[in-house]
Amino acid sequence: MKEVSSEEWIICTPPAGIQATRLTVESLKENAEYNFRVCAINSEGVGEPADVHGSVTASEKIEAPEIELDADLRKVVSVRAGGSLRLFITIRGRPEPSVKWEKEDGTLTERAQIESTSSYTMLVIDNVNRFDSGKYNLTLENKSGTKSAFVNVRVLDTPSSPQKFEVKDVKKNSVTLCWDPPLTDGGAKITNYVVEKRESTRKAYTTVTSNCTQTSFKVDELQEGGIFYFRVCAVNDSSVSLSWGKPATNGGAYIKGYIVEMKEVSSEEWIICTPPAGIQATRLTVESLKENAEYNFRVCAINSEGVGEPADVHGSVTASEKIEAPEIELDADLRKVVSVRAGGSLRLFITIRGRPEPSVKWEKEDGTLTERAQIESTSSYTMLVIDNVNRFDSGKYNLTLENKSGTKSAFVNVRVLDTPSSPQKFEVKDVKKDSVTLCWYPPLTDGGAKITNYVVEKRESTRKAYTTVTSNCTQTSFKVDELQEGGIFYFRVCAVNEYGFGVMAETKNPIKVAQVPMPPGKVTLVDVTKNSVTLTWVKPVHDGGSKIICYNVEMQPKSSDKWGVSCTVKVPEATVSNLTPGETYSFRVTALNEKGKSEPQELGVPVVAKDIEIEPSVHLLFNTYSVKAGDDLTVEVPVRGRPKPVVSWKKDETSRLAWTLVHGEVKTTTFKVTKLLKGNEYIFRVLAVNKFGLGEALQSEMVKVTEPYTIPGAPTNVEITSVTSEEMRLAWTKSASDGGSEILGYIIERRDKSGLHWVRVNRDLVKDLTAVISKVRRGCEYEFRVYAENSAGLSPASDPSPSARAEDELLVPSPPTKPKILDHTKNSITIAWKKPLSDGGAQILGYSVEYKNSEDTEWIVAIQMTKSNEFTVSGLTTDVQYVFAVKAINKVGVSEQSPVSESQSAMERKEEPVFDIDIEMRKTLIVKHGNSFTLTAPFKGKPVPSVTWNKEEVDLKARASIETTETCTSVTIEKATRNDSGQYIVTLDNGVGTASLPVMVKVLDTPGPPTNVKITEVTKNSVTIAWSKPEYDGGSRITSYLIDALEKGQQKWVKCATVKANTHIIKNLRENAEYFFRVRAENHAGLSEPKEMIIPVVVKDQLDAPEFDMKNFPHNTVYVRAGSNLKFELPLSGKPMPKVTMSRGNAPVKCGKRFSFEVTPEKPPANVRISEVTKNSISLVWQKPPFDGGSKITGYIVERRDAPNGRWTKANFTNVIDTNFTVSGLTQDQAYEFRIFAKNAVGSISNPSLIAGPVTCVDISGKFIAATLLVISCYHAQQYYSHFITHGSVSSHS
Repeated sequence: MKEVSSEEWIICTPPAGIQATRLTVESLKENAEYNFRVCAINSEGVGEPADVHGSVTASEKIEAPEIELDADLRKVVSVRAGGSLRLFITIRGRPEPSVKWEKEDGTLTERAQIESTSSYTMLVIDNVNRFDSGKYNLTLENKSGTKSAFVNVRVLDTPSSPQKFEVKDVKKNSVTLCWDPPLTDGGAKITNYVVEKRESTRKAYTTVTSNCTQTSFKVDELQEGGIFYFRVCAVNDSSVSLSWGKPATNGGAYIKGYIVEMKEVSSEEWIICTPPAGIQATRLTVESLKENAEYNFRVCAINSEGVGEPADVHGSVTASEKIEAPEIELDADLRKVVSVRAGGSLRLFITIRGRPEPSVKWEKEDGTLTERAQIESTSSYTMLVIDNVNRFDSGKYNLTLENKSGTKSAFVNVRVLDTPSSPQKFEVKDVKKDSVTLCWYPPLTDGGAKITNYVVEKRESTRKAYTTVTSNCTQTSFKVDELQEGGIFYFRVCAVNEYGFGVMAETKNPIKVAQVPMPPGKVTLVDVTKNSVTLTWVKPVHDGGSKIICYNVEMQPKSSDKWGVSCTVKVPEATVSNLTPGETYSFRVTALNEKGKSEPQELGVPVVAKDIEIEPSVHLLFNTYSVKAGDDLTVEVPVRGRPKPVVSWKKDETSRLAWTLVHGEVKTTTFKVTKLLKGNEYIFRVLAVNKFGLGEALQSEMVKVTEPYTIPGAPTNVEITSVTSEEMRLAWTKSASDGGSEILGYIIERRDKSGLHWVRVNRDLVKDLTAVISKVRRGCEYEFRVYAENSAGLSPASDPSPSARAEDELLVPSPPTKPKILDHTKNSITIAWKKPLSDGGAQILGYSVEYKNSEDTEWIVAIQMTKSNEFTVSGLTTDVQYVFAVKAINKVGVSEQSPVSESQSAMERKEEPVFDIDIEMRKTLIVKHGNSFTLTAPFKGKPVPSVTWNKEEVDLKARASIETTETCTSVTIEKATRNDSGQYIVTLDNGVGTASLPVMVKVLDTPGPPTNVKITEVTKNSVTIAWSKPEYDGGSRITSYLIDALEKGQQKWVKCATVKANTHIIKNLRENAEYFFRVRAENHAGLSEPKEMIIPVVVKDQLDAPEFDMKNFPHNTVYVRAGSNLKFELPLSGKPMPKVTMSRGNAPVKCGKRFSFEVTPEKPPANVRISEVTKNSISLVWQKPPFDGGSKITGYIVERRDAPNGRWTKANFTNVIDTNFTVSGLTQDQAYEFRIFAKNAVGSISNPSLIAGPVTCVDISGKFIAATLLVISCYHAQQYYSHFITHGSVSSHS
């Protein structure tokens, strides 16, 4: 690997390589960008590297935890008692989240087994019982966040014992038994109860009834004066296993075990089912029974005195196989396609059923199930596990269950999210001289994700590494351009999806980049005879990138229209024989290479096959040719003749050399000749010149033109002078020869000792004879060689240096850090320290601990070597000051002593007391009446604190049992009552400090009786009763009230109603009868004691004398300005309703234009109350007015307002006929008030009722006062009027 910004490649594997085809590279720089490549190794050495496409940035992938809860796990998970609970949940998260399972209402059982991986977690509890029911919480957490979910579990078991079992109504020969249902029904409906009795003189119970369906039973025909014990148990729909409880008494000795006996119903002989010594368990499965036989069972307890009386198991049992056809419960998620990442784990967890237990068979539809598949099956589930999945694990998995009752099958489709498979039908088409076109089909499997692009690569046949042509091809074809003409290449292509690069599809055979050649050049007729023709032609201008293999000469007789190949030759010349004399022929030539045949080149004219004679002749174009010395001379001379003449060339020997004048006037006896051609050979001559002419020439020997210098010699004595784990220092000796040119610098190469390839180290030339080589890999062994470079080039390589390993010199470690005091007692001190900054290049083997008295100079060794970073020095003297020091040890030796610790006396440590509790302890503890509870408070403190428990106005030493240890205290209350509710305070005190912890306890009990029960209104056939809520609600909300009535002279109370409000109208009573009433409150724990009325109520209409309310009319007078309108309202009351008349001066007054009056209903709607409240509606009920104003009541108007001072608005948009109405469309948590108007047939509207409310989401009740208004209107009053209301002797004047 290498960083993108670096040129140096670093080996990530051991020098000898690895066998696997997968590697995780660690210790990378965060956010750095890297390139990677891979080389294969065989016995011949290391192959060419293959680059990994693109670069990789080393950054953490963050993914918040996720929990995939199956639909079945969102419901209540039911499991049979004695069975196995399996909660299998798929999880995700990067980094891998921590997994925590908890049981909300208690501690997770020790039988719980938890298995977790990066992709799933599974909670397993075998042999479950009713106590395993409850809410199981799963929490995932990583640095990206937290995720929680829960699963509700219900264990289907036998019911618990009935509650509040009592004996009532004891008579001389019978008793009545009463009880409440069990607290837990075992997860199934209670079907019946079994009642048993036992005489006090016997030890065995006998069955009274096994089919009681009520919670009470009258036991008849008992012996008068007999003493009996009674017991009752509940039976549910769950299957009955053979189990029992401990005896009521153990006979004064420890119960050692139990013996179970059985017999066939038709037999009298009992057979022991257990070992003779009995069994310790209270549950037994009896096997090897006869099919369809009917059996009785009984159980005896054993103590040291012997075997007790047997207890019969109720009824008989028929031993028959429960037949149940196989069933497969496939989760909703498994009905979809199950997706899993390549390299991950596939977990198919499926719940199954069947009696007898079905056989389980897993198959893969389109192939054999992989050998990596692990199958786990029980009677309740089967699980298929495949770890490290790959794309070939995708497909359809079939599950088949089979037993004697039938067969059941299901399938799960699995998709492995992987890189794609290889593209199909990869072909090379349209090969040109410098390009090819590649075509393919998409892969058979896309890896579970869309194919985004394709990567195309090429490799020359002479190389081992592929190079990328394109990494962003989006089509299924690609044209590769700019290939070397005639080059031989391999090509490959792979598909890419979001999970990476897929499998490569490669060309099986090498592809030569070439095309058919161009046509041959001009075809020339060289010779013709009567039966042959000789042709020549020019080679094609381009061979198509592939060597010309041969030429085809084709001919066509004039008498034919078809061309035929007459001969095939490898040179551009051919003689076509066996021609027909006198026949006329056309000729053409085609060139062939490995790619095919060129276009034909034709001879320009037809040829007649006949002999021709021509006298030889030569046609010279020039007689003289000039050529520069050193150049090639070519002379072409056309020759004619028939038959073909023989040509010969001769050269005149006298002109062997052609001399070239270099300089004609040289004054000295030396001269430098320039512009000579390197590698050519020359002869020079010199001629002296005087006035008489040229002298004789002086001729040199032949001289070859070469450079004046050569490459330098190789450097010598290359050696590694110093080594660390990070760098090496190299030195060498200068080359013996510089080749005649100054040495410009040196190039250094290195090689891993186990490798084959030399790698250049320095980019720029090294000028000195030393160099520091950095970026070496720790632990690798290297050797180096050096090249010298001058103007002529590089020298040969030096001999390799001796090899050296990149590692630091081993030293003793540096000292550890200064020890710190962690703890101390009166004879020991515990210290801790941190490891040294440097380990000296070798692993720290341990530490030596020393100590001394603060006043001494001599150190004492507490321990020669400990591997821990913490140590307790014991055997110290109390109250003496000590100091401590530590030394580190590696294989080289012992470090210097660490800095000395602070001094510390050997004395007991003092700590303020604190409570060591979790948040659950701070919540209110809810306890049912009659149950026991324990409050436990762990704590810490030195010295051990004293503990005190307190509860206001209660002596806990007398009421409770308190237990305290050095680290924990607890208080236990037996048979809790409502008086045990409240705050318990536990206080710690150890002289160093104090601490207190308040704990709240609420005991759920039946409520107290209602208060202030009273009658608010009586009519001839109804009574309105009201009350206040109880002073004590029993620890839970009052849910309802029960009202009973007892007619005077009768013995039995009659239930009237169950209501939620604090008032109720009891109707259909007998007129003039006397009734007692009582009210009971009810909460979740049950009914309160009744609150009874002591004085009976007579049901009859009440009589009230007529009466005006004149408080708003001083002196019974109303004043009004002349000409103004007069209107006033005068309240009046009376039972029965008084008759109203108006008079003036003892004369009746009639209503007219100027004067009118009306009587509204005497009372508005009465007893308005809230009957039901929801988050957006409130329901009202009321009573109609006792007086309708002389006309039938036709409806009611309901108004509401926002409490306390909102504006009144109409709440009903249609006429309300009934005496109840629900106001909807309200705002949650808003308080409202309501009032009601009555209206009659003549259109009169009553005054509003008393306001009901304010109310939000609680029941509200209130008092309602009735009033009748007399409205008198006067227009343009001119004088006073008198009016009278007559009923008896009441009157009034105004």
